[in-house]
Amino acid sequence: MLEERKRMVEDLMARGYIKTEKVKKAMERVPREKFVPPEYKMSAYLDQPLPIGEGQTISAPHMVAMMCEVLDLKRGMKVLEVGTGCGYHAAVVAEIIGKEGKLYTIERIESLYKRAKEKLKDYSQVKVIHADGTEGWEEAAPYDRIYVTAAAPKVPEPLKRQLKVGGKLLAPVGRDRFYQDLLLVEKLSEDNFKIKNLGGVAFVPLIGKYGW
Repeated sequence: MLEERKRMVEDLMARGYIKTEKVKKAMERVPREKFVPPEYKMSAYLDQPLPIGEGQTISAPHMVAMMCEVLDLKRGMKVLEVGTGCGYHAAVVAEIIGKEGKLYTIERIESLYKRAKEKLKDYSQVKVIHADGTEGWEEAAPYDRIYVTAAAPKVPEPLKRQLKVGGKLLAPVGRDRFYQDLLLVEKLSEDNFKIKNLGGVAFVPLIGKYGW
C-alpha cells in the first residue's frame, strides 16, 4: 500500500496540511494500514477518521499532520500524548522526535492500550501507559510538548502544570459532542498562558477526572 501512502502525503501537501519535510517524511514512513482494524485496511489512506473499537476512532490523516505541524516538534523533544488510541499518531510523532526523543502516551481503555503497545513495540522512544490521561504523567514531567486526541470541556489543569515554560500544548476543547475548538496553549511562565484558537474540530470525548 506504499503507493496509496505516497498519494495521501502528496494530497496533504497540496492541501497545505503538510508544510515541513520532517512531517512529510514521518507520514511517508508510518504504515497507517498497520494501525487500523483489518476490516478497514483498504480504507487506511482515505482522509477520514475510522473506527478502532470501544467507541474510539483513528484521526483523519490531515488532522494528524496539522497537529504535528502546529506543535513544531523537534528531534530530542520530550512529548506527552493523551489518548493513544490505535497508536498511529504516536508513531508519526516518534518518527519526528527520533530515537533521541521520548514520547509518553496514555490510554485509559485497556484493550486499546494492549493493542497499541504491541503496534508501537519497535519504537524504543515510546512508552505506552495505561492510566487516566487527564491527570497527565507527573513522573516524567515537565514536557516540551503535550497534545490531546479527545475533547474535554476545558484544558485539564494537570497538563498545564506539567508543561515546560516555553512549551506548547494542543487540545480540542468544548462542551458540544460534535464540535470543539482546537486550542494551542503556550506556557509563558508558571502562571501565564497564551491561548490561540485554531478553529473547529470534532473529536470523541475525553473521559477522566479532568475530562467528562
